[in-house]
Amino acid sequence: MKKKTKLGVAIAGVVLMASIGVPMATAAGASDFPTRPLSAAPAAGEGGYRFVVKYRAGTSELRDSAKANQGIGAAASRAGLNRAVPAMGRAAARPAASAALLRRMGSPGWAVVKTSRSLDAAESAEFIREMKANPAVESVEIDRLYHHMSTETPSFTPNDPQTSAQWNFYNAISGVNATQAWDISQGEGVVVAVIDTGITQGNPDLQTAVIPGYDMISDKRVSRRATDDRVVGGWDVGDWVEQNYCTGWASANPHDADVSSWHGSHVSGTIAQDTNNGVNLAGLAFKSKVMPVRVLGSCGGFGSDISDGIIWAAGGAVPGLPANQTPAEVINMSLGSGGPASCPTIYQDAINQAIGLGSIIVVAAGNSNGNAGSYTMSSCNNVISVGATGFNGGKTYYSNYGPRVDLSAPGGNAEQNNNGWIWQVTNKGQQGPTSEWGPTGMVGTSMASPHVAAAVAMVQSVVDTPLTWTQMRDLLVSTVKPFPVAIPAATPIGAGILDIKAALDKATTPPCDPEVDDCGPVATPLVNKVALTGLAGNTGNEVLYSFEAEAGKVLTFMTYGGTGDVSLYVSHDKEPTAASSDARSTRAGNSETVRFTTPKAGTYFIKLVGVAPYSGVSLVARQ
Repeated sequence: MKKKTKLGVAIAGVVLMASIGVPMATAAGASDFPTRPLSAAPAAGEGGYRFVVKYRAGTSELRDSAKANQGIGAAASRAGLNRAVPAMGRAAARPAASAALLRRMGSPGWAVVKTSRSLDAAESAEFIREMKANPAVESVEIDRLYHHMSTETPSFTPNDPQTSAQWNFYNAISGVNATQAWDISQGEGVVVAVIDTGITQGNPDLQTAVIPGYDMISDKRVSRRATDDRVVGGWDVGDWVEQNYCTGWASANPHDADVSSWHGSHVSGTIAQDTNNGVNLAGLAFKSKVMPVRVLGSCGGFGSDISDGIIWAAGGAVPGLPANQTPAEVINMSLGSGGPASCPTIYQDAINQAIGLGSIIVVAAGNSNGNAGSYTMSSCNNVISVGATGFNGGKTYYSNYGPRVDLSAPGGNAEQNNNGWIWQVTNKGQQGPTSEWGPTGMVGTSMASPHVAAAVAMVQSVVDTPLTWTQMRDLLVSTVKPFPVAIPAATPIGAGILDIKAALDKATTPPCDPEVDDCGPVATPLVNKVALTGLAGNTGNEVLYSFEAEAGKVLTFMTYGGTGDVSLYVSHDKEPTAASSDARSTRAGNSETVRFTTPKAGTYFIKLVGVAPYSGVSLVARQ
């Protein structure tokens, strides 16, 4: 398969785990694989022709569109946009430009403003400055154009693309323990929204799983539909581009043609591909429903559309759209910046609103081999961030890392290993969808995130009271299986690998009845001389472990490696606390040791407490 070429951007773009114009992070042998393009990260001072504006509560501009347009027009005039600019040197002439309110958004106070032509960097900066001078305006940002993520795809199709190829589900070392988990839950009754390129209508292996969502794309050049209107469905009609199709309005530079990615269909397949039907491949939460929310098309998709998509998916009101009759308990967002970018306010407001409506948002950590906390979406609060592991259970060369990553899941890493792809059924059309379907292999943190989204659906399906996002995050983090290979301390990717069976076991275990049972603290058991690696948490985070000790043999508990600051508290036969423990180690940093020279037989409980955010820490018991 040919290597895809890159688009350059004038309007800043954030991508599904990558960025246009920025080289992909590489590792030995990585350049041998066919890749999809990386898109450019948001850059200060770039131009645009759509802007998102937040008006202050109680202002007339918030209530009255005519008043808002007066302020917008005045700002455009003060910025000099109403004057034509003659050609100068190599710079082409620019006609006069106007600006007006395009629509109100779902996030309270937010609106989209559109100019009559693209503004260059200087014009955009001046227009933003003049808009901010209006006392009614709280903030102004470019409505950034986002692009689909970078993925790798193999240059062949296997002869036997059935479930035996899905190591990510079944492999004892690096899979997510799917077979055993299915005995407890298949996700029945839960809706998972996939905010992405949409789902291709008629997928033969998603027949029972898909319920209509919405196509949120508000520019026909992006959607490839006849009008700028948003429409019900969320169906992926392709995100291909002809040569230079995006140049001049979505990109500053010429670019080659590219084929459709069918990215949203692949992500949706991991969540809910029809299973046990005798054909093709399996999905994890195969009795859940996936709802496509299409926000990305040709040349990408606007941040305002993504923000509205988050709110609508969660059941919030978006002006001009019908209410979502099937609000999503889970939202998967395999999107983010390829370059460092703090969470835009427009996203954080939408995420907070969705969380308030009861949704849990799962995001991919990113494919830039950088600190996930410096990249959108992991730089946003109130989301579960997922890193990527490969066929051997180790960190993939591309996965973002750091304390912001909560846990990891299989994202694939086919470095000289054809078993390493993540497979799902997608359309084979080069542009729009055709009648040809088949398995497609991809790798990326976009492939890791839907494993966790499916796990969330499976848990919510069987608990009496739905978990909050913090409860769900803590459950998943506390039930991971250890990485089978050492994760470098400098590049931690969360607490471990997703273990859906363990999460379901813990979520469905009834509370201990002290009148019937010998109740003790719930703790993760340690194995003698086997270190738990890659431990991570925030300030105040407490995790409890246990160890079955023999009498008379020296017993040692140690933490080491990584970054941040942890403390260690240990007690025999009871849960330790900072105020009450048999022994403790509270030195600065992560090198903590507690030793018992004459231990008692029985259970020791070990509590690891984050004094400051920590990551890449190892914990071991030795006797």
